[in-house]
Amino acid sequence: MMAGHLHRPLSAMAVAAFAAVSSLELPDKLSHHRLSDASTSADAVVLLPSTATDVSAAPSASALSGMQLLPHNLQSSQLLKVPFASLPVIQTVYQYANFAKASGEAAAGVLPAIPSSPSDVLYRWHLPDPRACAEFPDKSQTVVVLLGWLGSRQKHLKRYADWYTSRGFHAVTFTLPMSDIVSYNLGGKAEKNVEMLSEHLADWVREETGKKIIFHTFSNTGWLCYGVILENLQLQDPSAVEKIKACVVDSAPVAAPDPQVWASGFSAALMKKRSVATKGLESDDSRSDVLVVESKKEPKLAATEAVLLSALEMFFDVVLNSPRINRRLSDVMELLSSKQPKCPQLYIYSSADRVIPAKSVESFIEEQRKAGREVRACDFVSSPHVDHYRSNPGLYTSQLAKFLEECVLLGGHCHEDSSS
Repeated sequence: MMAGHLHRPLSAMAVAAFAAVSSLELPDKLSHHRLSDASTSADAVVLLPSTATDVSAAPSASALSGMQLLPHNLQSSQLLKVPFASLPVIQTVYQYANFAKASGEAAAGVLPAIPSSPSDVLYRWHLPDPRACAEFPDKSQTVVVLLGWLGSRQKHLKRYADWYTSRGFHAVTFTLPMSDIVSYNLGGKAEKNVEMLSEHLADWVREETGKKIIFHTFSNTGWLCYGVILENLQLQDPSAVEKIKACVVDSAPVAAPDPQVWASGFSAALMKKRSVATKGLESDDSRSDVLVVESKKEPKLAATEAVLLSALEMFFDVVLNSPRINRRLSDVMELLSSKQPKCPQLYIYSSADRVIPAKSVESFIEEQRKAGREVRACDFVSSPHVDHYRSNPGLYTSQLAKFLEECVLLGGHCHEDSSS
């Protein structure tokens, strides 16, 4: 009862703080999913009905291609049947190919033009480059699931997906709208969307032997989504969990419901480039291949963001201590702490991260190692939250490529790095 009385004034404080940030265009950020004109593009766009009675059966691949939702050179591709649930209308681009039956154009090394997804698509399946598949056929049996950070959109994850697909992997990019997080209900829209992705992944690995899954998560939001997916797979299809061969964790975790972390995350998502969380530490060393650099000058917190952070911390102090919310988060975090698949893990973080403290990441890494997990880690030292790739692409991709090659593709074992 006390939490209910406190919730209203604290909510008002949070709203007042949001309003103070006048240039944030909050209606756009917290708006519901909008339909776009992408249905005529080269992507296969599937519209999920708002109620189960709107559609009697899932459309077939031939029906979709007849509706010009598929490009002609992908009509021979295998499409996974989309489950029609009572979800809000969303656009889901979901496509993958059987390259043993690739069309003549793909076999000749000409890729179909696939335009960027609209920003409000929840998840999208990106096809691997057929040329890379021809060189490394095993990679085309692997999908990398990229789980975005709070406030991220498809355009933000595309650079990571492009890196994976150019090397022959399938890639899935998944984001949760801020409106789903703000209006979170246990078993509500956010969890149903994650459950739908879990079902697609389970169906994909069941199709034929040899298929694998790699997860690449961003911030605590992506990491928690990974936990919910693991929970779903363990309940629905435990054999799918065995297909998970690696996990890359970027800018996470804090394995506790910490109001300060949640406040910092929401503040960064709302203020974006104006947030101090997007500012790294300045460095005198401009080299792209160094692991540790000497940093200086820590950015200062602006007055507006200080007010916003204070209000958000008070708000989340109440929300995260709500028994149901706290229990749900604790269950997922416990699963991620002690019941992860026995696969290699790579942690990419920074001592300059103003959202996820480096000491929390390092503490979790140490616990995983004590539990017998194979773990690698890299501290980028001066780059801000979820900005390590953009800040230092050479180091980021080299760490990622080395991890995948030694710990996943060759079935080798990870050894503790000097980078940890």
